[in-house]
Amino acid sequence: MAADNKKPQILSTEVVAQSRLFKIESLDLRFSNGVERTYERMKPSGRHAVLVVPVTAEGDLLLVREYAAGTDRYELGFPKGLIDPGENAADAANRELKEEIGFGASQLTPLKEVVLAPSYFSSKMTLFLAQGLYPEQLAGDEPEPLELVRWPVSQGEELISHLDFAEARSITALFLALKQLAN
Repeated sequence: MAADNKKPQILSTEVVAQSRLFKIESLDLRFSNGVERTYERMKPSGRHAVLVVPVTAEGDLLLVREYAAGTDRYELGFPKGLIDPGENAADAANRELKEEIGFGASQLTPLKEVVLAPSYFSSKMTLFLAQGLYPEQLAGDEPEPLELVRWPVSQGEELISHLDFAEARSITALFLALKQLAN
């Protein structure tokens, strides 16, 4: 923290742009040394998300390949999604597993809560390791079926160099899951 441990004072906030999914908020701030600046951020929605690293009894990681509009390509990553109102993170993780890969988990181990670009976003994502998988399918909201990809845990570190495996949250979750599994 700053030397005097005092957060900047928010002088004003204003929504400066809005789409169907996002609101961009402008914040006028005064720092403890008197400097004033305007920052922009995604207006906090209060909704957080989960990302799950599923591991089968046979020692395979289960990933999904799905289209990502931001990169305009198919990306390889772990099941993930928003926490629905009234749902806790573990329930959301199990629901996302069932929707995206057709498995539930009898054991969910929280790995870490992370944020993406904290200068611009406040949303948090809880990363989980899922074990004790059992078949159960729920209808998801994806516009096309997701491709399920199995990858041996024993080759987990090699996954990092895979061209399609580039999402920072999935890479972070993989490292944490491999560390947890080694213990």
